[in-house]
Amino acid sequence: MESNSNSAPRRSEDIALDLLKFVSTHANLGSKASSSTGFGLPSAPKSEDQVAQIFELYARCREAVEAPLPDSSAKK
Repeated sequence: MESNSNSAPRRSEDIALDLLKFVSTHANLGSKASSSTGFGLPSAPKSEDQVAQIFELYARCREAVEAPLPDSSAKK
């Protein structure tokens, strides 16, 4: 049985997902595009392209979360 206590370490997948949510919100990823001129229909990205962007961003978030931390004891 898995415990949901706050002292348990979080999985890197969960941290990467939180990072994905944060970045995509601030980058307006997945939101509809608006026309820059105000004329015509907005050129919204295809949903397949948005999904591909989200998967790519999630992979990058996983890499960032799982990257080893620099050794702070090493002399510069």
